[in-house]
Parts: sequence; structure tokens; C-alpha cells
Amino acid sequence: MAKTKAQKLDIVEKANEELAAAKTLVFADFGGTSMQDLKSLRTALRAVDARFQVIKKRLLKLVLSGKLLDFDPKQFDGPVGTIFAKNDISEVAQSLYKFSKDKPNFKILGGMNLEKGEAISGETVKAIGQLPPREILLGQLMGMMTAPLRAFMYILQEKSKRSQSV
Repeated sequence: MAKTKAQKLDIVEKANEELAAAKTLVFADFGGTSMQDLKSLRTALRAVDARFQVIKKRLLKLVLSGKLLDFDPKQFDGPVGTIFAKNDISEVAQSLYKFSKDKPNFKILGGMNLEKGEAISGETVKAIGQLPPREILLGQLMGMMTAPLRAFMYILQEKSKRSQSV
């Protein structure tokens, strides 16, 4: 059923509010994904302070051009869902990647960093989603930085043991 002009204006207004609060946008092709799966995606995204919304491509282009963003959602084939994320892309990308792993019909198309005004490819969003969480990466970095020092301390300890026994 076709939407009235008032309904379309309401959609654009709500999307503008979401866009004003968002730091990142991610676009996904949800064609062939069941409503139950989309409901679980929305729940997962709410946990990371993001929102999945389906907006017609023409209306989405109006919303983005109103924010002076040069991005055309019509470049994507099929239906496009927009994820408005208030946080960094890493949290949203992980949720989307975990969701899309076992859903072959759900495809991450790309995104936008609104703070920098630059586009992000779908492959980049997937790669970010595959990374471990920030805390684990920091722990791994600390381990790598302390490993040479730990090895040096071990060598010194062994040398001191040998010199004491002689």
C-alpha cells in the first residue's frame, strides 16, 4: 500500500532525528531474511545502542542529502536496511557480522562514518566485525609488548643462578 505524503514526511523526520544522534550508518540487504530473524537483529542492535530501520531508498537519499552527505543508496540492488549507530562502528560491526554468519540472505553492503563524512565498504565492516573486542585486543598488545622484557628477565635470572652456583 502506498504511503501518503504525511506518512513520508513523518518517516523523513524520524530518520533525521536518528541521523542527528548517530555517529555511524551501516547499510544491509535484508531481502530473504525472515521477520523473526530481523526481530532478533533489532534486539542485538539495541544492546549496542543502534537501531535498524527500513527506509525507502528515495526517502533515505533525501535524509542524507539534507545532512549534506554525498551518498546514494540507489547504488545497491535489492532492499536496503539502515542501521543508525550512536557508538563506534566496531560494536555494531561485531553484532552484524555475528548475525550475518549464519544468515546467507543478509548481506552487509557498506556504511558511512558520519564524523568524518566518509564511506566504508561492506568488506571493511565485515573485517571490523571479525576482530576481537577492544579489551581483548589491548590485552594481546600488552602481552606482545611485555614478552621481550619477560624473556630478557628470564635470561638474567638464569645467568644469576649459574654465577651463584660456580
